[in-house]
Amino acid sequence: MDLPSLAVVLQAALSPNPDERKAAEQSLNQFQYTPQHLVRLLQVIVDGNCDMAVRQVASIQFKNFIAKNWSPHEPDERSKILESDKSLVRDHILVFISQVPPLLRVQLVECLKTIIQTDYPEQWPHLLDWVKRSLQDQQIHGALFVLRILARKYEFKSDEERTPVYRIVDETFPILLNIFNRLVQIANPPLEVADLIKLICKIFWSSIYLEIPKQLYDPNVFSGWMLLFLNILERPVPLEGQPADPELRKSWGWWKVKKWTVHILNRLYTRFGDLKLQNPENRAFAQMFQKNYAGKILECHLNLLNVFRAGGYVPDRVINLILQYLCNSISKISMYNLLLPRLDGLLFEIIFPLMCFNDNDQKLWEEDPHEYVRKGYDIIEDLYSPRTASMDFVTELVRRRGKDNMHKFIQFIVEIFKRYDESPVEYKPYRQKDGALLAIGTLCDKLKQTEPYKSELERMLVQHVFPEFSSPVGHLRAKAAWVAGQYAHINFSDANNFRGAFHFVVSGMRDPELPVRVDSVFALRSFIEACRDLNEIRPILPQLLDEFFKLMNEVENEDLVFTLETIVDKFGEEMAPYALGLCQNLSAAFWKCMNSAEADDEADDAGALAAVGCLRAISTILESVSSLPHLFVQIEPTLLPIMRKMLTTDGQEVYEEVLEIVSYMTFYSPTISLDMWSLWPLMIDALTDWAIDFFPNILVPLDNFISRGTGHFLTCKEPDYQQNLFIMISHVMADKNLEDSDIEPAPKLIEVVFQNCRGQVDHWVEPYLDITVKRLWRTEKSYLKCLLIQVIANALYYNAVLTIGVLHKLGIAAEIFNRWFQMLQQVRKSGELANFKREHDKKVCCLGLVSLLALPADQLPDDALGRIFRVILDLLVKYKDQVAEATKATEAEDDDDMDGFQTDDEDDDGSDKEMGDESEDGDEASTMRLKRLAAQAKAFRPVDEDDDDSDDDFSDDEELQSPIDGVDPFVFFVDTIKAMQASSPMRFQNLTQGLEFHYQGLANGIAQHAEQRRVEIQKEKMEKDASTAKS
Repeated sequence: MDLPSLAVVLQAALSPNPDERKAAEQSLNQFQYTPQHLVRLLQVIVDGNCDMAVRQVASIQFKNFIAKNWSPHEPDERSKILESDKSLVRDHILVFISQVPPLLRVQLVECLKTIIQTDYPEQWPHLLDWVKRSLQDQQIHGALFVLRILARKYEFKSDEERTPVYRIVDETFPILLNIFNRLVQIANPPLEVADLIKLICKIFWSSIYLEIPKQLYDPNVFSGWMLLFLNILERPVPLEGQPADPELRKSWGWWKVKKWTVHILNRLYTRFGDLKLQNPENRAFAQMFQKNYAGKILECHLNLLNVFRAGGYVPDRVINLILQYLCNSISKISMYNLLLPRLDGLLFEIIFPLMCFNDNDQKLWEEDPHEYVRKGYDIIEDLYSPRTASMDFVTELVRRRGKDNMHKFIQFIVEIFKRYDESPVEYKPYRQKDGALLAIGTLCDKLKQTEPYKSELERMLVQHVFPEFSSPVGHLRAKAAWVAGQYAHINFSDANNFRGAFHFVVSGMRDPELPVRVDSVFALRSFIEACRDLNEIRPILPQLLDEFFKLMNEVENEDLVFTLETIVDKFGEEMAPYALGLCQNLSAAFWKCMNSAEADDEADDAGALAAVGCLRAISTILESVSSLPHLFVQIEPTLLPIMRKMLTTDGQEVYEEVLEIVSYMTFYSPTISLDMWSLWPLMIDALTDWAIDFFPNILVPLDNFISRGTGHFLTCKEPDYQQNLFIMISHVMADKNLEDSDIEPAPKLIEVVFQNCRGQVDHWVEPYLDITVKRLWRTEKSYLKCLLIQVIANALYYNAVLTIGVLHKLGIAAEIFNRWFQMLQQVRKSGELANFKREHDKKVCCLGLVSLLALPADQLPDDALGRIFRVILDLLVKYKDQVAEATKATEAEDDDDMDGFQTDDEDDDGSDKEMGDESEDGDEASTMRLKRLAAQAKAFRPVDEDDDDSDDDFSDDEELQSPIDGVDPFVFFVDTIKAMQASSPMRFQNLTQGLEFHYQGLANGIAQHAEQRRVEIQKEKMEKDASTAKS
């Protein structure tokens, strides 16, 4: 398509006529991969004679196409863009970015990010040369923009991946420093200068984020940069031109420069200015930074906070960053000494006022209470909030320097309480009281441990917190609920005080103000956890649940769901009468959250997190009523629409949570319904297509389907579950792009089939063994090798005659057994087996190998029989020892659990005796404690350090039920040997007489243990039968 034709089609894409628009879009899609199409789009974008709307459409088309097609998605995939077209785009986009209007520039910048991310440095080696030339030719803005993208590419890279950034720094930082210097010296600089300085700051930030480039270790070079940063930090932000609107003002260029400067200095201080750094070069840098700059920065920061104290404007984010710097200074004795003379003014005139309820809070409370709630519980907001930074500062101050500061700060709070109590209603300092309550709640951990405050907490709550439950001021009612929740776990000497606070919190759930209701629900969680007599809650449980769901209809917040989960955990099976209603309400809330998230793609994650919370709460409910299977039949119709919809690509964000629900429904329902079976194809298709990362989660419900619905799995032909399971497993096992760890659930699924369908899937033995062996030959990770060998063991246990025949047919029998026995002989330094580490692994191997003993002599010669017999004896001994060790550990854990009950007050580290600072002077003792703990942890580590698969030693599926749970390998072994003795006495005699003395001893020991196990099994069965009859 030539240039004029392209312009016409782009114009048609803007047509109000939907048919014309659709035809234009089809035409663009048809020609998008033709040579020169991308270049012509770029020509339209920069054509000043073309209509701006057409140029904008072209820029969006250009951006979307590059984002989708510039880099092939698969390693072997051919690029859809000609290299000549790519080269033309690279050659011209740099020039055009600075020429086009901002509306188009934003699209080209996104393109440039994609291209640099993909092509630099390999396909675009001269890009840095262009940047240097442009910086020297005064084409500064475009060059800085490109340099920012380049630096950002390597911001989070480490080690050898970071190498290109060193060249960037070496070749451009000297030029940047000169430009920065010139810009700083401009008198009455225009706003454009702020934009350039901001870009330089961002480049510097990305370059030093993880590691300081070697060039900056030169004191003269570093000093040049620091002088400029300190200059920016010290100089007042120009008053002229500042927007009146606070939202616009915080994004104003010069405040952005100030923010990035503070950001950089914080990063240098916290990551590289710490004297505890181990690397000698870094330690020298830290000493230099502490000596020459840390104190100056502290002084500048305090001066900037004084502007705020005097009523001047400082953006919230800048205050937050400054307080982070001051917070990090508390533990450093030299910095704390510098801070000390101004600490009282900082604490009482800046920090505390920031903790108080303010005009912005009031405005938001009145105009948008939902946003007030969202901001109050948003961890991202906390990262930028001056109030959160103030709370962190106070917490760190009393933790590190409690002797000097805790008493006077608490006295200050007590004075506020006193002044509040003495003032008439119209003059009460409500906002200061709010700040004082926030301070008390913030310091709860310290106050609960420290005398004399610890023994005064109940009186403080009764006197200063609980009265605010009935305050005429909404934000104080909310704060009272929050503080009460913080202290719900203390030992109340008067149970009526706990009871009264609990009922206040419950009443708060019906407060006319939304934030009070939300804070009350969160506080309720703590009271329910702390409640020792559930009869306090039982009578009002229906009312609580009702109020809870009313609130869930108003607010999407995952923390709300935590409270419900706490109620369900606490009451367990008592929730049965409410289970269906809870699931219905949670399902409705889930759909509401999902619909709101879909309707507003730009919305924050609160809705998505709340949706996850709803599903997690449903799982908690299902677990609590797991002993009542009939309830699952009632609940299933409510949950089926969620499961059906969310097991497709629509549910990728909640897939793990939905799979947990499917697992509960397929495990605890009396039978698996046909409606539930309709979920099987969804999971199989997802695994084949996109859900391989969820394979361990999908394994659980698939296991349930096969083990609890075996008949349907075997007989149904539409769909053919056996066939599509094999297709999926063979697809996964054959995929060379998948790591060994990705496919571990596949052999486990084959085991599920062989163990649950004994005697009914003979036709699948050869296909499954074939794909298993093919994968085994190219497997590297030992854990997957073990699982694949266990497929062969399971096949032998399923049908030894058939399996041996298949292995001989495939020509691999000898090789398989040699590899298997070799893996069984490999041991760690500790003497433990290097492979087949779990009890289950050993048991499966035992059952498979013992099954071979029943084979006739023509299929298992005597020499092979003797070798297998010895391997089995060794393995059974290892298995017996491991079971005994596990039993011993479980009994020890049970004993520990009996000693593990304690209240907050019992969990005392002795700090009530003395306030005990944790300054840097105590760091050495702390380090020694940590080293001792690390040594203890190492002593309990279950594997040797040379174990490259240590993460795989223990796995959740050790807990899964299996058809072989009822098969005792010792009894199975002895019964098999007795059968051999009866059917082939000579063969048995030759076997036993040929055994070495050591193995004869092992065989006798195993035989005795088998008889002992036979007695134990019979006893367990009788006890179980008696228990069943009694119930």
